[in-house]
Amino acid sequence: MNDHPSSRVLRIAGPRPFVAMALAVSVAVSVALLGGCRESADQALGTLEYDRITLPAPAAERIVAIAVREGDRVKAGAEVMTLEATRTAAQTDAARAQAEQQRDALAELEAGTRSEQLVQARAQLAGAQAQARDAQAYLARVTPLGSRQLVAKADIDRARATAQSADAQVRAAQAALSELEHGARRERIAQAQAAARAAEAQVAAQAVALDKLRIVAPRDARIDSLPYKLGDQAPVGSALAILLVGDAPYARVYVPEPMRASVKVGDAATVHVDGVATALRGRVRAIRSDPAFTPYYALSGKDAARLSYLAEIALDGAADLPAGLPVQVEFAAGAK
Repeated sequence: MNDHPSSRVLRIAGPRPFVAMALAVSVAVSVALLGGCRESADQALGTLEYDRITLPAPAAERIVAIAVREGDRVKAGAEVMTLEATRTAAQTDAARAQAEQQRDALAELEAGTRSEQLVQARAQLAGAQAQARDAQAYLARVTPLGSRQLVAKADIDRARATAQSADAQVRAAQAALSELEHGARRERIAQAQAAARAAEAQVAAQAVALDKLRIVAPRDARIDSLPYKLGDQAPVGSALAILLVGDAPYARVYVPEPMRASVKVGDAATVHVDGVATALRGRVRAIRSDPAFTPYYALSGKDAARLSYLAEIALDGAADLPAGLPVQVEFAAGAK
């Protein structure tokens, strides 16, 4: 019962050599796998990544030109694609016309009343005064006749009302002339100035909207993905292009919970990239404090060891490596 496994293999090796050989190979493989598991327990696994920039659709317009292909490198300000500008250009023209109208209205108020308007207002006042004098004269003639009962009382009342109406028209004409002579009030001019500024701001906003229909790269980058094709009409806010930025990729790995306490920002790390013979050196530039996945089990005992924490490792000498390659990271701090 207490014999060593190797002694049991030797006892059965005599009568059945092939069985002994199979058992020996199985034991060797098991030992290798166990050793590999122990070794991987000190590693964090992940992939090479670049920082990504998404260029959203500023308007629901049709794509009329695409200037790049996936994988191309572009400089900051380089055109990526162009959206149809017919509708936005028309809206911009309408905004410019509205702004011009508001500017002209302000200029008219600031210039004051034209001389022709003053002449017209004075003439209207003179006409009203003449009608008032005639109405007063007629009232003066019929009033004595009414006292002698030679004219009906209704005629006298009608003459008095006509005279009063004529006097009111004179006062209205005098007020209109005075308003024209004094010009527009300060408050009206201020309102017109505000309206003109609002119209100018609308023009500026429309110009920006029109300019955004030419999609450009905000930074030096590589085109990673173009989800839409020529002629497509993407919804507002959807990704028209995804760019990879940065001079070199970084390793994005998931640190197992048993290692988390020993891994800190600034720790040195050795990064093994699949397909690259030489290990790369790097340093931890960021590590999340929250677990990468939210479990449905209690965070205690063995369950806690299932948690992982997202970390980023800045690399040296990885400028030409593509994104997506699997990596294994070993931390120099000796995290367990």
